[in-house]
Amino acid sequence: MNFYEDTYYHLFNRTNNKESLFRSEENYIYFLKKYRFYLDDYIDTIGYCLMPTHFHFLIKVKSNRPEEDLNIINKKVGTVLNFYAQAYNKMWDRKGNLFNQKTKAKLVNSDKYIITLLTYIHQNPIRSNLVEKAEEWKFSSCKDYIDVRKGTLPSKELILSMIKKEKIKELTEQRIINSIEIDNK
Repeated sequence: MNFYEDTYYHLFNRTNNKESLFRSEENYIYFLKKYRFYLDDYIDTIGYCLMPTHFHFLIKVKSNRPEEDLNIINKKVGTVLNFYAQAYNKMWDRKGNLFNQKTKAKLVNSDKYIITLLTYIHQNPIRSNLVEKAEEWKFSSCKDYIDVRKGTLPSKELILSMIKKEKIKELTEQRIINSIEIDNK
C-alpha cells in the first residue's frame, strides 16, 4: 500500500486460524509500546482497538514528511508485527507465523467515514460479546475519547475538530454499525 501525507487509513490484521493474539495484559501493553516506538514519528493514531485475535487502527499520516518516510511506513508496521510475534512466540513457547501475511491499510476518504470507522472500531468488543459497553474494553481508545482515561496514544484533537465527544459516545452506544462497509475480514 502506498501512503500519502495528511491521509487517513484503517490498518488491520488478524492472527492465523483465529489464534489468540494477546493472552495477557502484558501482551497488549507490549504490542502498543512497539507500535508507538516504531510508528509515532510517521503517523497520528486517531483510534484503535486491540482484540483477542486481531487489531484495528485508524491513523493519519503526518504532514510534511519526506517521501522516503511515506515509503517506510509499511516496513515499520511489519517491524512492529515481527518484534511482537517473536516476543509472543518466546513467551508462550510457540513457533510459526502469528499474523496473516499482509496487514491491510484501507484509505479512509471522508470525514463521515472517519467518524463511522472510529465508532466501528470502538464497538468491536461489543460485537464480539466481550463487554456490554465499549468503554468497558481496556484496550481501545474509546475510554480516551469519553474522558474515562487520559491516554496519550490517540490524537483526539483531529476527531474532536469534526465532532463533539458527546456525539462520539452517543454513536458508540447506538450499536448500529453492523452493516457499514468496513473491510475487516
